[in-house]
Amino acid sequence: MACSAMACASTLVAGTSTCSTSSTSSSASAFLGSRVAIAPVGVRRLACRMGAVTASAAAVEEEQTEERTVQRLLGIYQEKVVPAMQEEFKYGNKFEIPHVKKIIVNCGVGEASQNAKALEGTIRDIALVTGQKSVVTRSKKAIAGFKLREGVPVGVTLTLRGDMMYSFLDRLLNLALPRTRDFQGVNPYSFDGRGNYTLGLPEISVFPEIKFENVDKERGMDICIVTTAKNDTEGLKLLELMGMPFKEMGGGRMSASAAKKATRVTFRGRRR
Repeated sequence: MACSAMACASTLVAGTSTCSTSSTSSSASAFLGSRVAIAPVGVRRLACRMGAVTASAAAVEEEQTEERTVQRLLGIYQEKVVPAMQEEFKYGNKFEIPHVKKIIVNCGVGEASQNAKALEGTIRDIALVTGQKSVVTRSKKAIAGFKLREGVPVGVTLTLRGDMMYSFLDRLLNLALPRTRDFQGVNPYSFDGRGNYTLGLPEISVFPEIKFENVDKERGMDICIVTTAKNDTEGLKLLELMGMPFKEMGGGRMSASAAKKATRVTFRGRRR
């Protein structure tokens, strides 16, 4: 009897210890489980934020990649123009190869001093064509013969660089110039002696972005292509390889004017 009572007591003690141990372990696991359940929430939030940042970065990179692929003329310059220029002029350094530095667009609006809507329409059209907002130029002095006062807006101007420059130049060479009325090529003698080329468009509506029904008056624009060429020969070759449709040198009035310009002699600072 004594042995059986002691066995029952030991069994009860063991059961009690087991229950207490299991309850302790279950409470500890529940506590730890709550700790573990709280931590992943923050981790998930951080992961969501990192995922959003990564997604936005990927979207920006994709947009930049799309913009870079759009600039077709830049790819042509790197793949075709650079090797051709290197082969012809034998540059010692790749940084000597000329490239287009910037494009300056000017548009005069003489009636802006009397009509403010003309200036607004010009700014709108230039922004559609170039993709960049222009700056208003104002008169520096008063001229009574032209009914012009000082500080009156007389035109707009802007400077294009980078991707905007290559996009505008590509549309100018392949879309705008071929749509010009009676177009036979641009003048190859319009260089300034330092490799920079200037041409004028009589109508801004030759760009496909301009709708004819929205044009209140035909306006022209002056385009100056600034390059890093050292002379006109390099500038001419650069623009020709990029697709500038120059007229054939020689023949007609061009050869006569070029000959007159070449034979012009200066004597004591005066032209004869």
